Formats: sequence, C-alpha cells, structure tokens
Amino acid sequence: MVKIRLLRVGATKKPAYRVVVADSRSPRDGSFIEVIGHYDPLTDPPAIVIKQEKAVEWLRRGAIPTQTVASLLSRSGLSDKLVSASLRKTTDRKTLKKSEKKAAAQAKAAAKSEGKPAEQAKAAAPESKPAAESKAPKASETKPAS
Repeated sequence: MVKIRLLRVGATKKPAYRVVVADSRSPRDGSFIEVIGHYDPLTDPPAIVIKQEKAVEWLRRGAIPTQTVASLLSRSGLSDKLVSASLRKTTDRKTLKKSEKKAAAQAKAAAKSEGKPAEQAKAAAPESKPAAESKAPKASETKPAS
C-alpha cells in the first residue's frame, strides 16, 4: 500500500519534515518514492509547501495520506473532498473491524443471558461478604500467644 506521509529531517530538537510518497512497509525515515512537499512547524506561521498537482496525482492513484498529512493538505488548499475520500477507505476498514468485533461480543453476551433464566443467573453469582467480615481474621486462623 502506498502512503503519503512525513519524513523527519532537521537537527535534534529542531524538526522539519518532507511530505513524501512511500510504501507503507518502509520505515519513517527510510526509502520513499517521491518528495511532494515540505513542512516546517517551527516557523510562525508553520510553513507548508506541497506540490498540489503531484499530491492529486498520487491521491487518484490510490495513495492514502496519514491523518497529519491530510490536515496539511487541507490547510494548503487542496480540496477537502479529495482528501476525505482517500481517508475514508482506511478509516472504514478499521471502524468496520472494530464494529464487527463489538457486535459479535454483544451477540455472544445476549445469547448467554437469554440461555439462563434470571433465577439461575442470581444463583450463579457469588454472594458478596461485608468488608469487615472478609478482612478480620477468623478465630481458627489466629495462633494462641505462647
């Protein structure tokens, strides 16, 4: 999968970033396909320079921007529709998996509660003891002083 993401450059404690198109399996500061811009967060206001033609070309090819790059693209004036459409693909997959797991867990819990009558559920629940009784040692547990 191809992603549009940031590559960190600059000195220690003085970060600057390049906006690059890279394979998602490559490390953050590793190999990349193409540089399409740069971002300097330390200037006031932060400098964002992105070659919009290249960004649009990669988005149309199916490259997926990270959340940070998507916000940079929209701040630099790229159409929000194009950016949000490319982000929706990954977000929907992640959300879909989470919602499927949650629905399966709820269905399993509902099946358990329907299978047991209310009386059996109460009997199966352990009875709680008052806090004073559970913390105080019993007479049989204490050793006599010699």
